[in-house]
Amino acid sequence: MNNSIKSTLSEMPEVLSDEILSNTFLGNVIELAIVTSDHRKTMEGLVKLGIGPWAIYEFNPDNITDQTYKGAPAEFAIKVCFAKSGNMMWEIMEPLWGPTIFQDYLDEHGDGLQHIAYDCNNCAWDERITELKNRGFKCIQSGKWMGKNAFAFFDTADATGTIFETYHFPEDWVYPQPEEWYPAPPPEGVKWL
Repeated sequence: MNNSIKSTLSEMPEVLSDEILSNTFLGNVIELAIVTSDHRKTMEGLVKLGIGPWAIYEFNPDNITDQTYKGAPAEFAIKVCFAKSGNMMWEIMEPLWGPTIFQDYLDEHGDGLQHIAYDCNNCAWDERITELKNRGFKCIQSGKWMGKNAFAFFDTADATGTIFETYHFPEDWVYPQPEEWYPAPPPEGVKWL
């Protein structure tokens, strides 16, 4: 066996069960996100598949603090749409202006599934960021929605084929009312909002 294979195998985590490695950290998938140049068209297609209703927001410097892009402060705006599906959220993101990994994705790939979000087993926010950095993944976009809901995207695409995100809702988090619902608001209110 050559030395590079021996080295790789010595760094491999131990298999603890059919679902767990000794270095398991990410926890549960909580969101799948599509980046698009037309959030309405994408919502229409997903509604045809039975995914919705959609809560529509605009993230911009007025409601997102601590905005960064590739490690530096940066102002940006994104149309963001959420729909609950079972125990997971769907997210649609349409970049509006400013530097974002979402516009980068559109420029390189066109519309498509761009990132997956994990709960990191609900560990503390700083621990999540540190653990992902320690594993060699740089934060490439981040911010805090309403100054509370921290989110961060990591440069995992070369290693995995997609971007990984984590976000944290504090205990006192309350979703703001969306600017719009598509195709219509739920008749009996929203449990997750």
